[in-house]
Amino acid sequence: MLRHPLRLACLAALALSLAACGSAPSGGENVPPGGGKGIYKVGQPYQIDGTWYYPAEDWKYDETGIASWYGEQFHGKYTANGEIFDLNQLTAAHRTLPMPTVVRVTNLENGRSIEVRVNDRGPYARGRIIDMSRRAAQLLGFEGQGTAKVRVQIDVPASIQAASLAGRRGTEPEIAAAAPPPPQAAPVKAVAAEPLPAPPGVAVATNKPTPLPPAPTAPQNLPPQPGQPIAEAPLPETIKVVPVQPTGIYVQAGAFASIDRAVQLKTRLEKFGPVNVTSAKVSGMNMYRVRVGPVASVDQADALLNQVITASPEARIVVN
Repeated sequence: MLRHPLRLACLAALALSLAACGSAPSGGENVPPGGGKGIYKVGQPYQIDGTWYYPAEDWKYDETGIASWYGEQFHGKYTANGEIFDLNQLTAAHRTLPMPTVVRVTNLENGRSIEVRVNDRGPYARGRIIDMSRRAAQLLGFEGQGTAKVRVQIDVPASIQAASLAGRRGTEPEIAAAAPPPPQAAPVKAVAAEPLPAPPGVAVATNKPTPLPPAPTAPQNLPPQPGQPIAEAPLPETIKVVPVQPTGIYVQAGAFASIDRAVQLKTRLEKFGPVNVTSAKVSGMNMYRVRVGPVASVDQADALLNQVITASPEARIVVN
């Protein structure tokens, strides 16, 4: 959260009691009575451990990587946009998305998928892309293990509504212009939402998720809020289940418009393991991504990332 962005080590002994992820979100101040009404906030660029982050509105955000979670240590304290963190609500911390933003997070290991409200900054561990509340981690099924391979996608209509309720000026004309067409005008999206059979040999998650424990009773350190303005209703605990497909964890060292630069970086990274260069369309341009891996676990990815950043400071963990 805001005052002390700290990195915590991923310790198995703390996985069930703190935040099982390895990094603290950005806030942390106790909330006085009457506090907790959040605002719409993008924020200024900031630097953590030598890496610059640039908060911005990104209505096409879609990223894969490693998720973590946080809980009791920050319960009842301010988030980065002035809300109150509640470990039993479906919220999350993100390094660059506006606050609030609604994103869909899919656990690529078990197919569980939920929507959460981004209202905080973090995680600050380089190898994580989102920090979930404890309840969100429970619903996604990774509370016990601490981390999960995930896909994070912005929900544009829900984010428009959240931004408007939080007081974003010019929300409707500006964001609506950036939003993709509605489902009726996007048949590809509609088809993707249909239940599809899995490819041969691919495991499929059950349509009935295993029962989850009820939301834990909140610690009694959240002070009453007399006269507090009515905030947006919490997101429902609705779990979707999608087919599970094989995934791999890589360290992406860079992405370049020039194939020559990509090959040069590939040569420097070969001492760390297998390196591949693949092309992808990004905003209509051909980009060449340089990735090291795959590796078998998050721990191995963290160790590999620490090596690769010595040659490429912008390296990050991705899931393919």
